[in-house]
Amino acid sequence: MPCSDSSSSIALKLDGEEKFVSFDFAKITCGREITAGTSYSKYCAGRTLEEIIAIPYTQAVIDLKLTQEEEQYVLYLEWDALRSAIAQYLGIDDPQIERERCLITSVEQNEKGIEIAEVILPPKSMPKILPCSLGDHNSGDRV
Repeated sequence: MPCSDSSSSIALKLDGEEKFVSFDFAKITCGREITAGTSYSKYCAGRTLEEIIAIPYTQAVIDLKLTQEEEQYVLYLEWDALRSAIAQYLGIDDPQIERERCLITSVEQNEKGIEIAEVILPPKSMPKILPCSLGDHNSGDRV
């Protein structure tokens, strides 16, 4: 099911203090469009961009209680794209983030905040899907 055969797009929305508000993500893969649908945008809302980059993928899977393989796959695409987009916007060089696959196409600022649009090339690799039991055992003690 998971494949990395096409690019994606992302539009980040930040408030006036550059805290995360939301993002719109879309990817065409295997003949079907995948859009942000894992609640990851809500999970990140109100955080600084640096805080979002520091969220491990496995922690997001656990916190969002994603047990289905497809949900985890979509979350990985969102998580990876958002981290790459933020790193490109902030100019962060981190060997764990593929910043160079992002191209900023526009940055708009107005009284509501900032919107950054980017095109993102596919990731070099995909993660292992976590077993359902991992989320069940650890979800009670994580925030």
